[in-house]
Amino acid sequence: MPIAQSVPSLDPPSQPDPVSGEAPRASHQRWHDFLPKMFYDIHQMEAQHSFHPDLPLNTIWGFNGIFPGPTFHARYGEPIVVRFHNDLPTNHVGFGIPQTTTHLHNGHTPSESDGFPADFFDSGLFKDNHYPNTLAGGDPRETLGTLWYHDHRVDFTAQNSYRGLVGFYLLFDDQDSGDELDHNPRAFRLPSGEFDIPLVFADKRFTRDGELLFNPFNLEGFIGDKFTVNGVIQPFLKVARRKYRFRLLDAGPSRFYEFLLSSGQPFILIANDGNLLPNPLTVQSARLGVANRMDVIIDFSNYRIGDQLFLVNRLAQQDGTGPTGELLNPGTPILRFDVDRDAPDHSQVPSTLRPLPDIDLSQVVRTRRWVFGDDNGGWTVNGKFFNVNEVRAAPQQGTAEIWVLQNDGGDWSHPIHIHMEEFQILSRNGQPPPPHEVSRKDVVILGPDDEVRVFIRFRDFLGRYPTHCHNLVHEDHAMMFRWDVVP
Repeated sequence: MPIAQSVPSLDPPSQPDPVSGEAPRASHQRWHDFLPKMFYDIHQMEAQHSFHPDLPLNTIWGFNGIFPGPTFHARYGEPIVVRFHNDLPTNHVGFGIPQTTTHLHNGHTPSESDGFPADFFDSGLFKDNHYPNTLAGGDPRETLGTLWYHDHRVDFTAQNSYRGLVGFYLLFDDQDSGDELDHNPRAFRLPSGEFDIPLVFADKRFTRDGELLFNPFNLEGFIGDKFTVNGVIQPFLKVARRKYRFRLLDAGPSRFYEFLLSSGQPFILIANDGNLLPNPLTVQSARLGVANRMDVIIDFSNYRIGDQLFLVNRLAQQDGTGPTGELLNPGTPILRFDVDRDAPDHSQVPSTLRPLPDIDLSQVVRTRRWVFGDDNGGWTVNGKFFNVNEVRAAPQQGTAEIWVLQNDGGDWSHPIHIHMEEFQILSRNGQPPPPHEVSRKDVVILGPDDEVRVFIRFRDFLGRYPTHCHNLVHEDHAMMFRWDVVP
């Protein structure tokens, strides 16, 4: 995937308040605290895309006309402005709507640049998103790593994202520096460069004529029968006999995955939802709900040149309800690895990575319960549909709360996403979280009847943010609520 390239300046120059030709927005918060050092010009546009050589070209919507969009390589301490131009056709045909708002998932981002679902704007306009690339609360333990960006237009997130408005945003610092040759003694020296590969998984469905298909009338969730990796159906990747870092992302709209290697080799799990773990974990499989990320290390050094192995999905799922719990054998090959060469390997996997921030329960000022259910023919939170004008919670800046996230039953699974701040899981169904969830997270899977208690802070920025189910069909059909950080 191409790397997003900065531009020397924007015309007209970006300012704290909207400039000529820009969509309406609130003034950028703390602009002078985080003066932008780099600028990017990104165009949301219609283009032709090949999912597979045996299929005709398909019309997609993409950032700069590609799916996935360009990958940002950003660094802490280097604030940026991204100017998102909506160049989508007003006379488009098919699913989706040419109105957009871009969410950086899960950037510690001011609300006016967060991609709030109702902050969409029409074709012909642009909007400047200001990304401070700053640590929550100034705490280096809050460093983020693997983020992604996608359209978040209220009622149409599933359709617009499914059509292609998805991309990666990677954040680096002096420890996770993106350089396995880094001489800084603090650097982790994880696999880098061509050996650090983001992989976005998105299942699709096509008509008999090979045209991309989406059913907007299916309210349960949309499941495809073709599996794409970085926009290509079940591709192959040539790899060297050395370590790789793979950043796995489930872009949905509704499918869960359980990934294993066909060879039986385990993964070394180093990050959950883009956040480096305190210590690497050796795991046989990696389960992702929609919007979950898992960073894994795969070492191909013990294979022979000419060997092939597969990344396999073994999780059974028939519809938007969620996974059945059955593990298929052998499962579906999603990505083939072809071992074809030797290459030097200067990378390492340290035994200690990023410590977790302390959980100080004395800071908790309130406990709130959010029940995710289905009522009155739609998806609800505490029995209510999403109302953009209703503030369901107003936490005070600088405080902490406990949020209890509850699935009200049935066979449904809901991946719940909280914007703006990472959280830590206190308990899952009354028990301590499993080892891979002892981490900072921004999406938590609620299986049938699950109850998860999380500790969350509200720092640095004010304004409105959403929490929602990241089964994008559930989100679009009102399983979302607004909360505002207030002074």
